Amino acid sequence: MAPAQEQFSDRPDGADGKDSAEGGSVPPAFRSAVDALQAARLRPELEVEATRPPQRLAPHAYALEAAVVQDEEDLADGRLVLLHDPAGHESWHGAFRLVTLVRAELEPEMASDPLLPEVCWSWLTGALEARGLSYGEAGGTVTLAGSHYFGTLGARRPATQIEIRASWTPREGRGGAPDTAAHLMAWGDLLCQIAGLPPSGPSDAAVVTLPQRRGPHVP
Repeated sequence: MAPAQEQFSDRPDGADGKDSAEGGSVPPAFRSAVDALQAARLRPELEVEATRPPQRLAPHAYALEAAVVQDEEDLADGRLVLLHDPAGHESWHGAFRLVTLVRAELEPEMASDPLLPEVCWSWLTGALEARGLSYGEAGGTVTLAGSHYFGTLGARRPATQIEIRASWTPREGRGGAPDTAAHLMAWGDLLCQIAGLPPSGPSDAAVVTLPQRRGPHVP
């Protein structure tokens, strides 16, 4: 994982909390969870960096964005946000929440498979379970969006993008912090899977991936 400058949000309005982070007001469990994210080892095809976290979702937030890059082409991209509310959150059933957006471009014939949304959702839950992670309150959407081009853009092939939006509550471990490094690695597995990359090891041999294709470029 490439080094990245920390960007914390430790205020309810989502403002940067650089002074608070440096001054120690960030809860130890959240600090530990972020440190684990930064220490995680991911597949070399994944390019990851910290980004500004969203505002007003939780008292503390940390965000990463990533792209699966092969032969200088982006095959898939996404964002993972770690939220923390020390008081706990009723809908989370815990003090931490992971929120993600993952997207990739598909070949039109692949997008016509009516079972594709269910399969893609199973990739997320399967990636978590394959790493032995305990989680709860998982929910999300799988969306297919097609584009057809006309006029001066008529030479372009029709394109279909798949998008997974999801969130789940990672179970907390020692010190009150979840194993965020393992959750990040599972998320990386999902990104590589939706990008169509082959499994990284023998334990993933049963995983079904999409064929490789040219992916979206984030504007």
